[in-house]
Amino acid sequence: MATIGTRLYTWLKGEPVGEDKFGNRYFHEKGVSVDRLRRRWVLYKGSPEASKVPPDWHAWLHRTISEPPSREPLPEKPWEKDHLPNLTGTKAAYLPQGHILRGGERAPATGDYEAWQPDS
Repeated sequence: MATIGTRLYTWLKGEPVGEDKFGNRYFHEKGVSVDRLRRRWVLYKGSPEASKVPPDWHAWLHRTISEPPSREPLPEKPWEKDHLPNLTGTKAAYLPQGHILRGGERAPATGDYEAWQPDS
């Protein structure tokens, strides 16, 4: 949810540009004739988390591309995976072997590690 100030600014000065597949809505400032001076922003669906912005919309927000993906979609490469937001702190987060939440048991050391000793 956006703050009341962001919602008011969006209502007064925002012009909708598009929406991504996650429901985030993107805006730019109306009434500004020079595109490089026009502000761009996103209203997140749900909690505000920057990693929810897909790469194509991130490029538009940061002026890497001039046209929004809703008007001119970026070509998809065959090797690209679907965008995932940052899952840290959720039940779907990656937990490596030996993590306390996975039981805390790691594979035994193989003997290839040698602790550093200072020269004294």
